[in-house]
Amino acid sequence: MSGPILVWGAGAIGGTIGAALIRAGEEVLFVDRDAAHVDAINRNGLAITGAIDPHGVEAHAFLPEEVTGVHDEILLAVKAHHTEEATKALLPHLAIDGYVASIQNGLNERIIAAIVGPERTIGSFVNFGADYIEPGVIHFGGRGAVVVGEIDGALTPRIESLHRQFLTFDRNAILTRNIWGYLWSKLVVGALLFATAVTNDSIADVLAMQRYRPTLTALAHEVLAVAAAEGVKLEPFDGFDPRAFMPGVDPAATERSYDEMVAHNRRSAKSHSGIWRDLAVRKRKTEVDQQIGPVVEIGRKHGIATPVTQALIGLIHATEEGRRSLELAGLDDLARAAGKVPA
Repeated sequence: MSGPILVWGAGAIGGTIGAALIRAGEEVLFVDRDAAHVDAINRNGLAITGAIDPHGVEAHAFLPEEVTGVHDEILLAVKAHHTEEATKALLPHLAIDGYVASIQNGLNERIIAAIVGPERTIGSFVNFGADYIEPGVIHFGGRGAVVVGEIDGALTPRIESLHRQFLTFDRNAILTRNIWGYLWSKLVVGALLFATAVTNDSIADVLAMQRYRPTLTALAHEVLAVAAAEGVKLEPFDGFDPRAFMPGVDPAATERSYDEMVAHNRRSAKSHSGIWRDLAVRKRKTEVDQQIGPVVEIGRKHGIATPVTQALIGLIHATEEGRRSLELAGLDDLARAAGKVPA
């Protein structure tokens, strides 16, 4: 193997998984563009807090411009809107026969493959709850699905090796031949999470609100329609059953899936999404254009209208720009776009 594992992005996802790999005996180097975070990791190690498995690990971290050497395995864990920049920065450090595995939200594998080549791109899906708290500290709030798979569906020695590594983080980690099915399912749930983030209410509380479920379902229908046009077979995870959100399905099945998602989120110490945290706490741009923007783009290619998704993107942009506050009225605006104004 050429060099240790590079975890490019030492925030919520990369920090949590990277720390688990270190505890399992893997040699890991973190890369992050936050100089204070890099300095804290090098001085004091990386602390994983929370009720699940609090621990600390000694670790080495670098700014992107400080990285040297060539590596077989790079786990990319930056925010979706930094994917292109980060992939271009890591390219000189990727071995000819190495790979980049996206441990992100969205369809970032498409961007990565265009830069490093599809043969050097691996897909993954993560749904656990974690937050960057401060330099050197990550809060691990709740377990969720962890899945890895080759983007062409093949079973290869490298994907089996990556799966074994991820089992050291989560013993229920899944090796799949349908990674796109999980990624598109996460896009459906991701759209719902963006909708919850236009309010100050928790994920579970919004999903439990009967008056907004028709609006959220209309949003889900748009993502499902685009996925179907792409020929993707969606996969269930963490209470989300894509079959329960198909148009024409028994409404009771949809209600059960909402209730199961509510139950899953209430078990987590992470009450709000990272999207909400970007808007309410860190006051920075979200991943909305890179995460659910492709639904609009790909939908347009197939002649599928996505008015609710587009309205949601507009609400997030307005919040990022300080033109609206986080309140339930945002869901009423979304309901009007869906033609589902609550009584």
